[in-house]
Amino acid sequence: MLRLQGEMIRGGTSKCWIFGHHDVVATGVDADTLLLAAYNAADPRQIDGVGGASSTTSKAAIVRSSAEPGIDVEYAFAQVGIGDERVEWTSNCGNCATAVALYAVHHGLVPIASDSTTVRMLNVNTGARLTGTIPTPGRTAPDEGTAAVPGTAALGVPVLLGFEDPAGSTTGRALPTGRALDTLKGPAGPVEASLVDAGAPAALFEAKAFGLDGTESLAEFAAAVPALTVLRRRAALTMGLAGESDPVSHAVPKVGVVARPAAYRTTDGILVGQDEYDLAVRMVSMHAPHPAIGLTSAVALTTAAAIPGTLAHRVARQTADGTLRLGTPAGVITAQAVPATDDASPTVLLHRAARRIARAELLVPVLEGRPA
Repeated sequence: MLRLQGEMIRGGTSKCWIFGHHDVVATGVDADTLLLAAYNAADPRQIDGVGGASSTTSKAAIVRSSAEPGIDVEYAFAQVGIGDERVEWTSNCGNCATAVALYAVHHGLVPIASDSTTVRMLNVNTGARLTGTIPTPGRTAPDEGTAAVPGTAALGVPVLLGFEDPAGSTTGRALPTGRALDTLKGPAGPVEASLVDAGAPAALFEAKAFGLDGTESLAEFAAAVPALTVLRRRAALTMGLAGESDPVSHAVPKVGVVARPAAYRTTDGILVGQDEYDLAVRMVSMHAPHPAIGLTSAVALTTAAAIPGTLAHRVARQTADGTLRLGTPAGVITAQAVPATDDASPTVLLHRAARRIARAELLVPVLEGRPA
């Protein structure tokens, strides 16, 4: 039995276990083996582990200080399998980045400033650079806050999360194929797609191609998940993210549908008017509908909506100040694209909240001495 120190932090609408890099290395076991055992990934219910048996609660980040100029901390993001003994290291998670920022402030990985502290982060999976700005009045690391986000009624410490120069972070181009529109072969025939790389690679489809209007409940949207799963694989091949012989990834690219705004009710039954948001979106997370939206997906959508010719630009209400209000199952999430001062793509800002839930010593059922 191995012992591993960890901290559970809610970042936005995800729960993420955060581990120090040195603590992981000290176990003498490779990270995949360690996480699969700690989460009980083989069990779809994750009964004998710390996983939450959903894509938003089966996440981890391994964090360490950075020696790279302009970066405070580096983190590797892991999406741990659910009923699947596999760890995905190919993507990033903005909600977990929110948690990493709070972790860094509490663990002295960044000097605390008098009013607010900005943590400069590097996601080693994708090379993405992010910032997380947290209020630190009196140079104290906060444990509580009054910030809320759609998808949970819980309050937390406010975190202003910024994705710096997000376009092309994985493939080198905002439009990996060089086209705003591509056609992919789906189970029912050819489907138009916009393949975008910003924050994370994403494959976006128009909701009406699946007989949807983009305001469906999670249960209703679930009917489109099998087709979107097939199309995700087609998109990965087209974007050069995978080869024909590579194993199927259920994390990359992100995949979902977009539509023009229309009135709908959130998962909590709250009515959202047509004029209260700019773009309807329903995303898939691993094998199921996402209860809200992943932040890297929000970055991809914000970028796509600003590019003429994409499906997102076709159906989104355009704004003058770079804001984009996304109508998700959980409610409206607002992103803002801020022009960069150089040739970089616009920084995308999102308001999030985070709360430390637990600090714990995990007892991991892995044979000691297993090769790392």
